[in-house]
Amino acid sequence: MSEKNRQGKRTAREKLAAEREKHRSRDRRRRALIVGASVVCVLGLAAVIGVVAANAGKDDGSDSAGPVVAPSGAQGKDGLAIPVGEDGAKSTLTVWEDFRCPACKGFELAYRDTIHELTESGQLKVEYHLATIIDGNMGGTGSRKAANAAACAQDAGKFPRYHDVLFTDQPPESDDAFADEDRLIDLAGKVDGLDTTPFQECVKNGRHNSWVEKSNKAFQNGGFSGTPTVLLDGTNIYQDQSMTPAKLKQMVEDANK
Repeated sequence: MSEKNRQGKRTAREKLAAEREKHRSRDRRRRALIVGASVVCVLGLAAVIGVVAANAGKDDGSDSAGPVVAPSGAQGKDGLAIPVGEDGAKSTLTVWEDFRCPACKGFELAYRDTIHELTESGQLKVEYHLATIIDGNMGGTGSRKAANAAACAQDAGKFPRYHDVLFTDQPPESDDAFADEDRLIDLAGKVDGLDTTPFQECVKNGRHNSWVEKSNKAFQNGGFSGTPTVLLDGTNIYQDQSMTPAKLKQMVEDANK
């Protein structure tokens, strides 16, 4: 065999060996990536478990157990809606809110005067549904306890005014101030005739906590994107970028002609 042929075979063997080593290196990198991803998933799961455990420590739900007790006059499916306005109104506004939700406060401050005008004139009925998504997102119990207190106010026939007070005096989203029942009772002092012994007992005993939790589950199962969710006769008007209090008023008045 000539020297040229031997050199050619040696070069071919070296190329084949180099190619095999390249494949082995690629396989080693792939296995390393798989192992690394597995470790990340495990660490991620541990982090999630840690967050859940931390939040569970903030609210173990022990004071929310018990039968579902709907507030006086609650309507709708499973009695989860607190109505304001005349039952015979031609237009119905369905509002899903969380008392810790800053966007809900923004909606209320912008639209409440118009909504009050329309409900008091008999043109609009509002069905309020209460959610507790900020408790779930930020931790704490303020959404649930404020919702329970609002349901207690409904028992006393004072829901609309107390509802407005809770949003006017809403703490920063990260501040779980509404978890303090004494704070909720103090705010009741801004509503004539609400700060009574029955109201205080209702707040402190969490009379409607299970009802609030049921309402929140209905929100989670409703396919809504967040709070507030505002529907006028079934149409989501909060997503309408052109919506204003004046436009809402006109829509309701047109429906009542």
